[in-house]
Amino acid sequence: MAEFSVWFKPFTSQPARLVDIIDALECVGIDLQALHLGDMPTGAGIIFLDHEAPLPEILESLDAFSLYADTRIIAVAVGPLPTSTTWALLRSGVVEVFSWFEVEKPVQIILSRLRYWEVVEEKVAYLQRRMVGNSRCWLNTLRQVVDMALSNCQVLIMGESGTGKELVAQEIHQLDPRPDKRDCVVVDCTNLIPGLSGSELFGHEKGAFTNAISTRDGALALAHEGTLFLDELGELPLPLQAELLRALQEGTYKRVGSNTWRKARFRLVSATNRDLLAEVHKGTFRQDLYYRISGWTCQLPPLRERKEDIVVLAEHFFRQQHHIQQPVDRQVYDFLLLRDYPGNVRELQQLINRIANKHLGEGPITIGDIPRSDWPDFAQLGSTVPGSELEAGVKRLIYQGLGLKEIKDQVTEIAKKVAIHHENGNLKMAAHRLGCSERILQMHMRGEPEMTVQE
Repeated sequence: MAEFSVWFKPFTSQPARLVDIIDALECVGIDLQALHLGDMPTGAGIIFLDHEAPLPEILESLDAFSLYADTRIIAVAVGPLPTSTTWALLRSGVVEVFSWFEVEKPVQIILSRLRYWEVVEEKVAYLQRRMVGNSRCWLNTLRQVVDMALSNCQVLIMGESGTGKELVAQEIHQLDPRPDKRDCVVVDCTNLIPGLSGSELFGHEKGAFTNAISTRDGALALAHEGTLFLDELGELPLPLQAELLRALQEGTYKRVGSNTWRKARFRLVSATNRDLLAEVHKGTFRQDLYYRISGWTCQLPPLRERKEDIVVLAEHFFRQQHHIQQPVDRQVYDFLLLRDYPGNVRELQQLINRIANKHLGEGPITIGDIPRSDWPDFAQLGSTVPGSELEAGVKRLIYQGLGLKEIKDQVTEIAKKVAIHHENGNLKMAAHRLGCSERILQMHMRGEPEMTVQE
C-alpha cells in the first residue's frame, strides 16, 4: 500500500525523463495521480517542468490552485531552471523547487517533505480547534506556527491588536517538543511599573526596596526550563532592554538587590503590535535586542485579510461560547461580512456576544438581534461603492477603449472569482451568492467560454 497519495501536473516536453522520475517515486511508496482538466487539487502535489515550459501558464495554474486552502506544491525541474523562474514559482505559492538531476537523493527530498507535512497537518488540525479559520491565509499562518513550535528558535509574533498573539504564544509552548518543559510564564510589558519592572523580570531580595518584605522570584526564574512570553515587548523601557539582552546572551541574571548571578534557561516568545524596526530607527528599541529576539518572526494577519473566516468564527462563537444551536439567517452573516474590524477577531467576538445576548427564544438568529448601536451607516454604504470605487474602475476601463460588452464581461469574471474565493472554493455556495447556476462557475474554473444558459 502506498505511503502517500500525491497529485501531479506536467509542464514538460521531456516525457522520457518524466517517466523515470515517476517510476522512482512510485518505487518508494508515493502514488502519483495525474491532475486532469477540471479536477480540484487537494493535499500535496508536484508540478514537473523544464526551462522551455510556459511560465505564464504555470503561474496561472498555481493561481487557480491557491483557491484550495490545503494545497501544498513541490516544483520539480527535469533540467536546469533560471533563477528568475525559481523565484517566480516560490512567490506563486510553491513550497519547494529543485532540479531532479542536479541534487543528491531527490527522492528523499520529496519523501522528507511529505512526512513533515503529515506531522504539520496533524498539528494544524489541533490548532484549528483552538484558533478557528479555514482560509488559505490562516492555514498558512497555522502551518508557520507549527514550524516555529517545532524549532528551538526565539520567536517574535507581530500583529495588530486582537489578532490572537497571546493565544499563538500559548500554543507554541504547547506544541514545543521539549520532553520535560515546564510552564509558560506571561509578562505583559504594558503593566510593568517604572522602578519595579526589574523586580517583575528578575525578582528581588528581601529589603531591596521599600515593601520588599521577602525574597521573590521574577519571571525569568519562573520560566526556567519552560517558556517566557513577553507580551507587547515594544513597551519595555530601554534600561530593562539592556538587562534582558544580557540575560538572553549569557543565560544569567541578578535579582534586584543581589550580587549573585543566577542561571535561567528558557525559550523566549515575544509579541508586539508595534513596528520594532521603526522603533529601532527612532532609538526607542535596541537593535541588538531586536535581532536577538527575532530568530523567527510571524506576522498574524488582520481579520480584513481573512474575511472568509468571519462566518466560521461567528459560528464558533455562537455555538461554543454561547451554546446557541439555532440557525443563523444569511442576512446576519452578510452584515458581519460588510463590517470593518479594526479590533480584529476580538472585536468580532464582542459583536457576537452582543448579538447572542440580545437573541431570545428558540427561533433563528436574525438581523433583528443586531443591537441598534451596531447598525451600519446606510447612507455611507449607499454612496461609497457605486460612487467612488466602482465608478473609478469603470472609468479606467472606458479610457482603455473597452466597450460595454467587454466591460460587462470583465466585471462578470471578477464577480465569479471574488465569489469563489469568498466561499473558499465552494462552487455551490458561490453560485447561490451570485444567483447563477453552479455549471457557470464550473465552466469559469475550467477556463471555458460561457455560453448562453437558460437559468
